[in-house]
Amino acid sequence: MAYIECRNVTRTYAKGSTTITPLESLDLEIEEGSFTALMGPSGSGKTTLLNLIAGIDTPTSGSLVIGGEDIGNLSRSKLAHWRAENIGYIFQLYNLVPVLTAYENVELPLLLHDFSASERHDRVSAALNLTGIADRHDHFPRQLSGGQEQRVAIARAIVTDPRIVVADEPTGDLDRNSAAEILSLLQQINVELGRTLIMVTHDPKTTIYAQRILHLDKGKLLELESVPESGPVLHAEKPSRR
Repeated sequence: MAYIECRNVTRTYAKGSTTITPLESLDLEIEEGSFTALMGPSGSGKTTLLNLIAGIDTPTSGSLVIGGEDIGNLSRSKLAHWRAENIGYIFQLYNLVPVLTAYENVELPLLLHDFSASERHDRVSAALNLTGIADRHDHFPRQLSGGQEQRVAIARAIVTDPRIVVADEPTGDLDRNSAAEILSLLQQINVELGRTLIMVTHDPKTTIYAQRILHLDKGKLLELESVPESGPVLHAEKPSRR
């Protein structure tokens, strides 16, 4: 059984007297530990699907089962708890708090959990080291380059040890070299940490880092495509979550 299962998922919104349907009757399975890229034109439903999987939104109809739990049936408080335990979210524009240092930005999600100060320190240090930004731990976002800010944002996304990491255009605001470094880092998180990674992208060049490409258009899944083995694939055993 797939780790993420969408069954006849539809999401609609009311805009005045008009009903907008970003996703319509979508069926999809995503395996645990995979790296999936979501592609499609603007308005195709990519971010809507990403937000449903991340538990930020819920389906209007259909079922969305993740790890055996239908998250569409959870109450708002239970969904928030599920999201904090299972999801790490990476944004295109980083969403760092400008008055906090890199260390403090990464520590923020841990404050929602029952960790001691020493446990928080260990987790933040490990995340900063993994993302290669530990030497900038005391810098504020304004003192960092775009690539460095995104590394901090990735460290923040993984510091709680989530099962799923979602990324919405994570390289959209970066130059080519910084983008390649960030994509390699995401692939490392997928392969070495074994996290399920789902990335929205407009750039076909970024998809070579993924294992599978999903094409969406007007709320419907058009095709599933595997990435050629000639892509920049890392090879490593995927460890258990803890």
